[in-house]
Amino acid sequence: MNYDAQTTVVRSESVLVTNKLLRNTYSLLAMTLIFSALTAGISMAMNFPYLGLLTLVGYFALLYVTTKLRNSVWGIVSVFALTGFMGLTLGPILNYYLSMPNGSEMVMQALGGTGIIFFALSAYAIKSEKDFSFMGGFLMVGILVAFLAGLGAFFFNMPGLSLAVSAMFILLMSGLILYQTSEIIHGGETNYIMATVTLYISIYNLFLSLLHILGAMSGDD
Repeated sequence: MNYDAQTTVVRSESVLVTNKLLRNTYSLLAMTLIFSALTAGISMAMNFPYLGLLTLVGYFALLYVTTKLRNSVWGIVSVFALTGFMGLTLGPILNYYLSMPNGSEMVMQALGGTGIIFFALSAYAIKSEKDFSFMGGFLMVGILVAFLAGLGAFFFNMPGLSLAVSAMFILLMSGLILYQTSEIIHGGETNYIMATVTLYISIYNLFLSLLHILGAMSGDD
């Protein structure tokens, strides 16, 4: 086998591996989103209380477990535990917005906006095949800053800062979708469980941030 033939075989195998990883990631992501929507519906129906900072405790604990189990079948179980828990925490928030005038419209607009942003950015990253790995450091720092700013807005009751944090998260989560999709395509991420978690959290935060801004624009948030 000559060099050109070997190169063609290697490239073909790489494409197959990438396509399989993308397929597994998006299949698991779709299932976790459906499961999260189900637990959110249960939470709404049962009027679960808003957990506040306990949401972060549960999220980081389940994220740690998922990371540890990412290479075993139990990693899938932990992914559903994580996304199911996040769905439960979403229920009280949705009930709050749905109680507002035009609340249903706001929720649907946020949901539609989230879907459009996610699919558009994912399609762009896949079709263009651009390498967005350079965004990794910026996103890590940006998310940390936005996270700390969000805690400050929560503890000191600063609506203006909270709104600014939501705007920051929309940009950061959009960047994270591009980054993670690029990592899958270019081999930077080879574990579909962790890829699913990253994309799920991007969608979750994107939806909440859009909902917060829409609520503020309506004058009811």
